[in-house]
Amino acid sequence: MFGFKKDASSISNDIQTIVSKETKIKGSIISEGNIRIDGSIEGEIMAEGNVIIGDQGNVSGDIKGDNVMISGCVRGNVTANKKLEILSTGSLYGDVSVAILSVGEGAVFKGNSNMVKPDLAFAE
Repeated sequence: MFGFKKDASSISNDIQTIVSKETKIKGSIISEGNIRIDGSIEGEIMAEGNVIIGDQGNVSGDIKGDNVMISGCVRGNVTANKKLEILSTGSLYGDVSVAILSVGEGAVFKGNSNMVKPDLAFAE
């Protein structure tokens, strides 16, 4: 994930915030670390770390993060300072501003992409 060579347990240990599949949040989320969404969010997500939208995750709002990985559904714009990955189970309906874009076979991406140099995505 995100080009890192880690096993599943170390990736789990790197996540500071988890929104479980039974949770629905209406409003903005600001995180200084990594965040994983398995529930539903209606609002903006801003993270200084990585943002992971799990298979059951559903976001209606913009996402800003260092790296963003989508396995669920996102309806909103995504700004990734480094990399955006839309996995085969993921769908994104919105525009992106990223340094690296990866769209897996079977994934859905409907929007416009703006490719920028790393660390410049947040400046826009």
